[in-house]
Amino acid sequence: MAQTIPRSSYPELWQALNRLKCVRTYSQGASVFRQGRPAHGIYLIEKGEVRLTLPSSVKPERTFEVAGPGTVLGLSETMTGEAYKLSAEAVGPAEIAHVERATLLKFLRDHHQFCLQVVRLLSDDLHQLYQRFQCVNSEERSRRKASPASVN
Repeated sequence: MAQTIPRSSYPELWQALNRLKCVRTYSQGASVFRQGRPAHGIYLIEKGEVRLTLPSSVKPERTFEVAGPGTVLGLSETMTGEAYKLSAEAVGPAEIAHVERATLLKFLRDHHQFCLQVVRLLSDDLHQLYQRFQCVNSEERSRRKASPASVN
């Protein structure tokens, strides 16, 4: 989903991605990518914020999180070739870099030293999702305990 990578954590990876990326300016409300669409690559938020939303049958869509500078979006989908699981839109003016999927995969094939860093990023992302899931489940259990039991 969204993975914040401090530039100081993986300076070589950031430097390498800088050579591969194409930066685009997005206006407020502009779509970066849509849930269900094929993953065309990763997005690196340079400036501004991006709202990630979960699919919903009702409007407005449910906000999953708001991501800021240093965040990589769509890494897991790009690596697996699956469709994006969330939608992303600029909260305000934003500069967002894009690295095409084919370019990233070729780069990783040619530069094995970065593969472990990408695996670590994916692992961190999975860990963050697990923590979020635990918090949501804990809140739900607390809500059920606090509400009176319904009597039929």
